[in-house]
Amino acid sequence: MPRAYIPAAIARQPWGVLLPLMALVGFGAAVLYSAAGGRFETWSLSHIVRFSVFLVMAMVIARLPQDLFRKMAVPGYVVLCLLLILVELIGGIGKGSQRWLNLGFMNLQPSELMKPGIVLVLSWYYSVLPVGETQNWRALGTAGVLLGVPAGLVMLQPDLGTGLSITFGAVVIMFLAGLPLRWFLGAGAAALMIAPLAFFTLLHGYQRNRVLVFLDPESDPLGTGYHITQSKIAIGSGGFFGKGFGDGSQSHLNYLPESHTDFVFSTMIEEWGMIGGLFVFAVFGLIYRWGLKVALDSPERFPRLLASGMTMTIFFYMCINLMMVMGLAPVVGIPLPWMSHGGSSMMTNMICIGTIMAVERWNRVAPRSLS
Repeated sequence: MPRAYIPAAIARQPWGVLLPLMALVGFGAAVLYSAAGGRFETWSLSHIVRFSVFLVMAMVIARLPQDLFRKMAVPGYVVLCLLLILVELIGGIGKGSQRWLNLGFMNLQPSELMKPGIVLVLSWYYSVLPVGETQNWRALGTAGVLLGVPAGLVMLQPDLGTGLSITFGAVVIMFLAGLPLRWFLGAGAAALMIAPLAFFTLLHGYQRNRVLVFLDPESDPLGTGYHITQSKIAIGSGGFFGKGFGDGSQSHLNYLPESHTDFVFSTMIEEWGMIGGLFVFAVFGLIYRWGLKVALDSPERFPRLLASGMTMTIFFYMCINLMMVMGLAPVVGIPLPWMSHGGSSMMTNMICIGTIMAVERWNRVAPRSLS
């Protein structure tokens, strides 16, 4: 159809990213269909419905003005902190953690929303802070408080993986805002020194076991090492072309735990092989390239930090999940964006996409500046 007949609002969407993303979600639905033993309504239907709803939400977010993002940064952060406190008081408990609020139509995990929330509030903070102030301790102290409150509440749930995700997003914004490199090097050195103490005093028993299993998964292959052992078997058995759609034994015979959530990539690789994995990497590569290009094209500090932080939040999701299922990182319960079944993670990632789309729209209409 000629471009002239397409409404401008539709034509301006970043279809070069959205169409591959839709293909990834469809691929994920096929993997979930197979993992459910050929039942579409078990996981695949809700997966597609959620993506469709949140895609509309992302397109709405993309139409919001920059001033509204700035005005909502602090109130949104406060609301999310209150929701995290509410989780501690009345939140639902599942798999040993207290993370969810039952909204009736879905279980909301407020800690997931804090991932883009911390990026938004810190992007706003460093946009109003004079550039010269980033070299003194005020730039670090205020940001440390803004990060410490939600990260501490999430660690209490306990949810180490989400706490690390929130921290990662915040550290990315601090680094890109221009805080001195020596502060990051010093923080890294301090973390290495206190890590042994934190391992024995701050982590729960099951969290310590995950780290120990990561270091030596064969030490308890039928216990704490079972997840990662079965995941590596599934990935290795897929080969280059995979066993074929619907023929994965690890998930169908229930050897692979959480085959539809945390370990969906292992489920996919067993049936689709390295070819399927390369497709997934290619789509994520397109998303990251687009997100970082939008950030680099931004003439102002706030949208530049915002787009960078949202892009790197998605990157952390993908990177840690893939490292986890391949035995390169401890199992921390982080889903794979747009493939794992789950409403809160899908919503979080689509908020990130919608925000990057909004920054791209601002770039088209904003005058260039040197800020």
